[in-house]
Amino acid sequence: MKKYKVLIDPQAKKDLKDIFLYAATNDSIASADKLLDGLEKTCYTLGEYPERGHVPPELRLTGIKRYLEIDYKPYRIIYELQNNLIYIHSVLDGRRNIQEILAERLLR
Repeated sequence: MKKYKVLIDPQAKKDLKDIFLYAATNDSIASADKLLDGLEKTCYTLGEYPERGHVPPELRLTGIKRYLEIDYKPYRIIYELQNNLIYIHSVLDGRRNIQEILAERLLR
């Protein structure tokens, strides 16, 4: 089985930090730690199973199919597969306006 290297870009790291801070402020540090651990684990499992994602519906409508996503409900992890590398571009709360965020970040 081919193994892929997972790289989390600076914007996705900022997303993870913001999610952690929000959860720590509005729930507890223990809950925020658990959430962050789950999100990071989900990101790194892509190293073994990168094809399990699907094209985000918001991008499919525009014809862009090079980005994929997996869910860690309610969060959506947006990534790109290039050769043996996986680039995590965004970790977004699915309750937000994803189409607007993706247009701003990925379609520039």
